[in-house]
Amino acid sequence: MAKVAFLGLGVMGFPMAGHLVKKGGHEVTVYNRTAAKAKEWADKFGGKTAPTPKAAAEGQDFVMCCVGNDNDLRAVTIGADGAFAGMKKGATFVDHTTASAEVARELDATATKIGFKFIDAPVSGGQAGAENGALTVMCGGAADAYAGAEPVIAAYARMCKLLGPAGSGQLTKMVNQICIAGLVQGLSEGIHFAKKSGLDVASVIEVISKGAAQSWQMENRYKTMNEDKYDFGFAVEWMRKDLSICIAEARRNGANLPVTALVDQFYAEVEKMGGKRWDTSSLLARLAR
Repeated sequence: MAKVAFLGLGVMGFPMAGHLVKKGGHEVTVYNRTAAKAKEWADKFGGKTAPTPKAAAEGQDFVMCCVGNDNDLRAVTIGADGAFAGMKKGATFVDHTTASAEVARELDATATKIGFKFIDAPVSGGQAGAENGALTVMCGGAADAYAGAEPVIAAYARMCKLLGPAGSGQLTKMVNQICIAGLVQGLSEGIHFAKKSGLDVASVIEVISKGAAQSWQMENRYKTMNEDKYDFGFAVEWMRKDLSICIAEARRNGANLPVTALVDQFYAEVEKMGGKRWDTSSLLARLAR
């Protein structure tokens, strides 16, 4: 059992923090920008709440974090009330936010100066993965920091791996989102084409999902896509945030991402259709206009 804090109780963080108690058996203190959400979590899982990130981090062995973006991450880590001001020497900060590699390296350098460890550890698997404790966790940081954190992360992970130094976890998450963007567009076009051709979509998917076209997106999203249901899952506005990080990093490292950039523009069109909070599979809705 470890003493753990969790910062950020959104659709991902709320169940992740819960698994630290239920599966991990850890002593957990939570902080959330909306205090009522923290109280709701504590009432459900029996942990403690803290009024600030600093107060949550004080005396903890591990501090986990899952917030929205770079700015949100800096807001809960840096400053007088930030978690970094409360971290004890030798503790480990594990950031599950999908953010830039740049901010990961920045926070890692700050942590090293203060005297604690930092791991950037973005996740994949969505809300369902968080609720089922079956996330894929992509980590960047020092080997000793990862070795200590991995058993704690295991409470909500089915796969966890160290990919390299600070920032490597974020870079790997970018690869993940780049691959998903192309897959969802391809699946959308395939379903759209099948409908226009007069084919039975369910029968088509039954056949091609047993071959080289198979993907997680096909297995888990084709039914709802075929029924024009998009009010669930990973939201378009969140995907656009992630793709903007990918495209910005590509400008820095010289990678060519023509399909990713194109799909990002397609998502912009979905947003204009009123689909900002639709699931990412709503690329099909754009084709069906």
